[in-house]
Amino acid sequence: MNTYFIIEYFVKNGVPLDTVVLILMLPIIATLIAFFRQVFGVKAFGIYTPSIITFAFLAIGHNSRWNGVKYGTTIFIGVIFVGMVTRFILKKFRLLYLPRLAITLSIVALSILLMLVLGGTLHRTGLASVSIFPLLIMITIVEKFVAAQIEKGTRTAVILALETLFISLFGYFVASWDVLIKIILNYPWIILLTFPLNFILGKWTGLRVVEYWRFKEILKRN
Repeated sequence: MNTYFIIEYFVKNGVPLDTVVLILMLPIIATLIAFFRQVFGVKAFGIYTPSIITFAFLAIGHNSRWNGVKYGTTIFIGVIFVGMVTRFILKKFRLLYLPRLAITLSIVALSILLMLVLGGTLHRTGLASVSIFPLLIMITIVEKFVAAQIEKGTRTAVILALETLFISLFGYFVASWDVLIKIILNYPWIILLTFPLNFILGKWTGLRVVEYWRFKEILKRN
């Protein structure tokens, strides 16, 4: 049964349609990320970080889907690269964690500003006109990345960052899929299906896909 009247009710009461779509899309994206983590074993930076990065990509690509991919990926990689280089430079000064992180965030923010100016100089208007919301989200990735570097090493931190980028891009294509948006607008109750799906994922006891690859030699012997 088409239940678009619910969406109309929200809009009539002052909630922007884009906001309704994004909020209804969040359970689907979160479930998708949980699926990747539980079934495939793709860890990334938790479940919250890939989710908000997905919405940052949506904000960047609101005029063009490929802008979200091009500029979103460029900013993401730029933030990770600058954050990694800055940490190595600051490491020899033996600063405490929070002041060092504050300096890193400041340098990343200035680097993003330079990137936007460069985009304007090269007439990349899509990059130069990126709003502050997705930029702030991207900059906060640095804290997750630096924490992962300290706890697990640079190699693992880079792998987690790449996994986060992969999941976020996949989520971006799902969240910007016109067919899915129409389905959600016409049948908003469909997001309730994410609850039983997550209960099923919560009972998952099998090996993850990456574990089949990791333990393939042992599995062959059995």
